[in-house]
Amino acid sequence: MAIYSSDRFVLPLPEWHRFPMAKYARLRDRVEQSGIVPGDLLREPPAATDPEILRAHEADYLARAVSGQFLAEEARALGFPWSPQLIERSRRSAGATVAAARDVLAGAAFGINLAGGTHHASPDRCAGYCVFNDSAIAARAMQAEGLARRVLIVDCDVHQGDGTALIFADDPTVFTFSIHGERNYPLRKPPSDLDVPLPDGTGDDAYLAALDTGLAEAIDRSRADLAIYLAGADPYQADRFGRMALTMPGLEARDRLVFDALRSRGIPVAVSMAGGYSEDVDDIVAIHFATVRLAVEGLPG
Repeated sequence: MAIYSSDRFVLPLPEWHRFPMAKYARLRDRVEQSGIVPGDLLREPPAATDPEILRAHEADYLARAVSGQFLAEEARALGFPWSPQLIERSRRSAGATVAAARDVLAGAAFGINLAGGTHHASPDRCAGYCVFNDSAIAARAMQAEGLARRVLIVDCDVHQGDGTALIFADDPTVFTFSIHGERNYPLRKPPSDLDVPLPDGTGDDAYLAALDTGLAEAIDRSRADLAIYLAGADPYQADRFGRMALTMPGLEARDRLVFDALRSRGIPVAVSMAGGYSEDVDDIVAIHFATVRLAVEGLPG
């Protein structure tokens, strides 16, 4: 078992860019300093390979991404400038979710990606800071390796997992569940297998009630051998892009609800961090660290 960190692979962003790239290194430092796991369990992930990526993305798209030949509208939708570092980081982030899923299916107590959750990447497009869809790549890798037959993707990022929905639109072996802001990005929301759209300003109690009901349905319908959990920090009340009103205790209750529901049914769960855009990066780190702590809770020290 391991916690995978790809923060060494940093994007060269302009100073004015609003993406909080620093959150990844700070989160790894927080996990390392906390002592919740031995230091040798913090590892650098392998890069996702072309064959792994091509199970979720079209060959023409992969070629454009690797060569930096994004279409103009793709580049605008992505929100990152292209660079070789962008592609290497995207491969590593996807590879981390593959490795985390492989770990839990081999019997590990946890498998955690300190990045990931790149759910806006669709079969042939990048969007919303997402180049390769790590959850889709991991789900199909586990199926190809014969480790899982049916997969449930539990997407608790505040934005709908449109890319994931498109990748698995005609695949009954992967169940996509997304609980998100009804009026938030993306504008067009292709249907997941189960969507739970919530109004702006949704707080802890309403969110947790909706999640409890939706997750129970998703677990029943998916009949999954593996779950991949996108634990977004962006439903937080101070998030710049979230438009919801969850508190830190509410987000921790969300994580506990997800872990308890999956574990009570004996479903291994791989975890990725997904979005988080609070002005105070320490808030994002605190929310993600609580997710990590709950994922490893109850293990022998």
